[in-house]
Amino acid sequence: MTKHTFDQNTFNKNLLTFLDQSPTPFHATREIARQLDKAGFTALNERDAWQLAPGKKYYTTRNGSSIIAFTTGKGNYAEQGFRMVGAHTDSPCLKVKPTPTLQEKGCYQLGVEVYGGALLSPWFDRDLSLAGRVTWTDPQGQLHSSLIDFRDPIAIIPNLAIHLDREANNTHPINPQKDIPPILSLLKNDEKIDFIQQLVNRLKVEAPSSQPVEILDYELFFYDTQKAAIIGMEQDFIASARLDNLLSCFTGLQALLAANSDSPCLLVCNDHEEVGSQSATGAQGPFLKNVLERIIGMGEPMTRTMQRSILISADNAHAVHPNYADKHDGNHCPIMNQGPVIKINANQRYATTSETSALFRHLCQKANVPVQSFVARTDMGCGSTIGPLTAAELGVMTLDVGLPTLAMHSIRELAGTEDATNMANLLTLFYNEESLTII
Repeated sequence: MTKHTFDQNTFNKNLLTFLDQSPTPFHATREIARQLDKAGFTALNERDAWQLAPGKKYYTTRNGSSIIAFTTGKGNYAEQGFRMVGAHTDSPCLKVKPTPTLQEKGCYQLGVEVYGGALLSPWFDRDLSLAGRVTWTDPQGQLHSSLIDFRDPIAIIPNLAIHLDREANNTHPINPQKDIPPILSLLKNDEKIDFIQQLVNRLKVEAPSSQPVEILDYELFFYDTQKAAIIGMEQDFIASARLDNLLSCFTGLQALLAANSDSPCLLVCNDHEEVGSQSATGAQGPFLKNVLERIIGMGEPMTRTMQRSILISADNAHAVHPNYADKHDGNHCPIMNQGPVIKINANQRYATTSETSALFRHLCQKANVPVQSFVARTDMGCGSTIGPLTAAELGVMTLDVGLPTLAMHSIRELAGTEDATNMANLLTLFYNEESLTII
């Protein structure tokens, strides 16, 4: 079978566009669906009966924030198994509260909650915008949901001047209730701001044909307006918000679009990984199992198929930081642009086994791509992924891998320009390999 190879410059250019167009999980899912539509995948509604055929391509979404795309191959699932790649659409950020308006000392602010394990200090002094989903009624009383994105910088969280906090460079704990509500504008006299009306006005810009009577609720998130970029004296780095884990969503998507295998292939991008995955759309929820049961059937066909299937859980890995190298185990220090990272944990925070690790190393050898491994220091904890959750739910062989990343969970993260292309090439090979059986 001919090996597929992505052009690095083109691939990274398209990656930057995808990152900029995906400020929220809703927008990321919409963009993934748009690319699947363009590639000839058929959209399926979970509410409808499905009529699937061999040799076809399909996708379905749930809550507008999680998506599963798959190919049926020859349709002989119990004999072939599925080649599956998993990632997640959400990232740590600041989420607007239900009754958010704050008017303090002449400033109009919005109250926020911290979504996920965000690194808060980089959120200060950044040009922020607001995006998400709003649900509204039209003049006939019908409910609608629409995505909105203010795009322009409309808010900021200013730092306190060093003159008023001389210990700021030594110790400065951040109180998420008190210190991080963004400032959106100054108030004039006794002006009262109607936040909901601002959303209505924005909705009319986003969808001029809509006739919103009342916005009943929303899920809105602040994000950094600085665009994703290739940086460094030698163009070594990708700098962007939400690399964790839209980087894996994009590489998995491009691999699926490039796959030409007769084997059934699947990509799942779950929401809510950063907050535990226990939801209708998360990896600890029923979404993937529901879809697989509709494709394969329940009981013995499902069990047989899963025992011939393999899942690669693709999430970012901690690159070693040159200023903090002692935070890594000395023998496990992943470096950007030196290959994807196999993630291993004795306590099953990662789902990698010796067999699934060997399988991935075998793919790397075939693709002539270097590979690294990560184990956290024994005296430190590590993060978690959708890998163990999905493995436990389905009983499928699972591997946790990721691309080396610095500043993970910051408002702007850093990855290598060579790594994303290498991962896409590997995942395409994974989808296309005729036999991945371990005997």
